[in-house]
Amino acid sequence: MADATVKEPEAHTFQAEARTLLDLMINSLYTHREVFLRELISNASDALDKLRVRALTDDALMGEQKQLEVVITADPEAKTLTISDTGIGMTKDELRDNLGTIARSGSREFVEQIKAQNSEGGTDAAQLIGQFGVGFYSAFLVAEKVEVVTRAAGADDAWRWTSTADGTYTIEPATREARGTDLVLHLRDEHEEYLSTHRLRSLITKYSDFVGHSIKLTEQKTEGEGDEQTTVTTQEVVNKGKALWTRSKDDITDEQYEEFYKHLSHDFEAPLTRSHFKVEGRQMFTGLLYLPKRPPFDLHFPKSRAGLRLYVKRVFVMDDCEQLIPEYLRFVRGVIDSDDLPLNVSREILQQEQAVEGIKRQVVKKTLDMLEELADERKADYDAFWGDFGNVLKEGLQADWKNKDRLAKLLRFESSADEGLTSLSDYVERMPEGQKAIYYITGPSKEFVAKSPHIEGLKAKGYEVLYFVDAIDEWVAEGVREFEGKQLVSAMKGELELDDEASKEDAEKQDETPDEWKQLVQAVKDTLGDRISDVKMSSRLTESPVCLVAGQFDMSANLERILRAANRPVEGGKRVFELNGDHALIKNLDQLAKDDAHRVKFKEWVEVLYEQALLTEGSPLADPSSFAQRMTALLLEASQKELGS
Repeated sequence: MADATVKEPEAHTFQAEARTLLDLMINSLYTHREVFLRELISNASDALDKLRVRALTDDALMGEQKQLEVVITADPEAKTLTISDTGIGMTKDELRDNLGTIARSGSREFVEQIKAQNSEGGTDAAQLIGQFGVGFYSAFLVAEKVEVVTRAAGADDAWRWTSTADGTYTIEPATREARGTDLVLHLRDEHEEYLSTHRLRSLITKYSDFVGHSIKLTEQKTEGEGDEQTTVTTQEVVNKGKALWTRSKDDITDEQYEEFYKHLSHDFEAPLTRSHFKVEGRQMFTGLLYLPKRPPFDLHFPKSRAGLRLYVKRVFVMDDCEQLIPEYLRFVRGVIDSDDLPLNVSREILQQEQAVEGIKRQVVKKTLDMLEELADERKADYDAFWGDFGNVLKEGLQADWKNKDRLAKLLRFESSADEGLTSLSDYVERMPEGQKAIYYITGPSKEFVAKSPHIEGLKAKGYEVLYFVDAIDEWVAEGVREFEGKQLVSAMKGELELDDEASKEDAEKQDETPDEWKQLVQAVKDTLGDRISDVKMSSRLTESPVCLVAGQFDMSANLERILRAANRPVEGGKRVFELNGDHALIKNLDQLAKDDAHRVKFKEWVEVLYEQALLTEGSPLADPSSFAQRMTALLLEASQKELGS
């Protein structure tokens, strides 16, 4: 209460990103400024929803004011447009936290994306705004000054927030008879069209007809004639539509589905696809799910929000209902309306385990149905979706074993076969006769793995290799293991059975070092010592002289790299050092191994080849300086021979 006695307004400064963002919004961000009304109505509706949910456990918050509504009033003389609600309201601290800081943790990334769009001459920067939860600031699209007068439910104090988008704002005590918020927009001269009740009515009908609360439009009407004329103020409910998801699909247009999605998600771009369904039987509920075209800014944040709203018998219960959708599908947006759950489920949802799990199973099924249909019928759209959301979807291979097979069919990778993405099904269909497994290689990038010596033998046989280049792909390989009866085999681990006709006995013989190479193999072992687990003649190399190969169940070099980057302690595993007997360098090395006079030279060469193998698999060198010295010595020797000195 002490704050309410302060008479002078308190001045505050927006954070740096907020000032930049406000300037961008006013001057260049939006193409259609009329959407400001949709955003502000949506915010008012959210405030009403929050009050209704909190009032389930605290009846006193409602007080005597039971009506939940939004009222829009235009004052042409004052050039103000006021959006009022009877919702949860805000305290002084909430005003400062919610309106003085734009987009919280995502503000910097948001501003950078907008700047990038503008610098490239893009026209769809406005599509970013909904991903960052900054819809309130759309008020400055049409207003030169914005006032927020608010009183939190259950509080006695009211507060006024004022800003002219000049980088500062003030907060001071105010008066409001009851809880709720008045948002007063002082319109700029060029935007006086939004003072017309006809214009406002058309925008409410266009964008917010399906909002679940009454939206009333205040209008001045003249009654009577001559000297008996009087001006009467009326309020008419404009939004006539009922909850969109409760209507028959045949009665809903694509435009209505799209507008509902935009209202729900605060996205400015149409969804990629949707699923509208009704489940009957032991459980009764309706669902309307959407796949967005672009990812929200917090998609990869540890605590990113789920995108489902839960209703019970058309009454809003909770937002971001993470219990109804697994984390790997957190990009889905939509509504679930249940006939079976109690209204106080938001406080006791974990106790409704059986009912909630039943709904969750259906949500997952319908979402995977959407993804499969998109992949089958709109390949280009699915590939674009995969580029943005694929890494999140891959999480399901570890989290959702029941749907592992369905998820495996949705995976997409680049490969050695051709440009673009390919599925595991496409890979299997292209496999030549005699190929026994699905081969893949892991690494930091397509460019890196495409040049790896580990896949030389596979490519020489005409076998396609999938490129697993995302960090999560290391766990994808563990999650899939087999697809349509074909094992997934790493090109960087274990033995590669590249001889189609080889018997088990032949394979065992291949493990034995041929007599002609035994002296070389032993000499290399003696040189490298316990840094390696073994030395073998390679069947996978065709062009490179050497490579390092992990054991079938060992950690890959790529996984070690990922863990090091995450500051996790890693003890590098010992690998098999493979030699390509067909390479001229290895043949020369064999000659050096048989001549004691070249013992020092031999060891230097082996060290260089070992360090070269480490680099080609993406592992760090223990002593880069020694490697550089050895390379310098070899280059010096080669250059002197070239010059005949």
